[in-house]
Amino acid sequence: MRRLIRAVPLVVSVFVVFGSGIVYAQTAKPDPTTRDILLRQWTDIGEKVVKMAEEFPEDKYEFRPVAGVRTFADQLRHVAFWNGFVAKSARGEKADGKLNELPKAEYPTKAKIVAALKSSLAEATAQLKNGPVTPTPKLTDLWVSFTEHSGEHYGQMVVYYRLNGIVPPASRPSP
Repeated sequence: MRRLIRAVPLVVSVFVVFGSGIVYAQTAKPDPTTRDILLRQWTDIGEKVVKMAEEFPEDKYEFRPVAGVRTFADQLRHVAFWNGFVAKSARGEKADGKLNELPKAEYPTKAKIVAALKSSLAEATAQLKNGPVTPTPKLTDLWVSFTEHSGEHYGQMVVYYRLNGIVPPASRPSP
């Protein structure tokens, strides 16, 4: 009887260890696909840029840190243009990058720029979501390159925020 009583903790321990492994195996998420990873990175930076566009004061949209560089608005028109380029390229359409940014005459206001930015991000994101789970190397390069491109402009716009005494959204404490 004493042996049985001494064995109970061992049996319980074995059950807990192996039993929890069974539960974990049943609830573990599958590894993300290449598309999942690209989508997470693409949307993360895209949403940060949109948030910056929405929050930056409209009266500062023409701000530029020094002569010869893009204004804040120009930065956003540039990113929106290239989001559209990515969407077209992902669809297999010929995309022309000569313009390099949306025309200021067609997108002169904060409202129009933010709308174009959101629309171009949504269009490209839809292409990625509906694309192959394992994109070709060419498509993967497209998404990686332009995720990085948006990240570079995000970093530049952080400077515009700071020079105007504004804390960028991603640098604020979490609520």
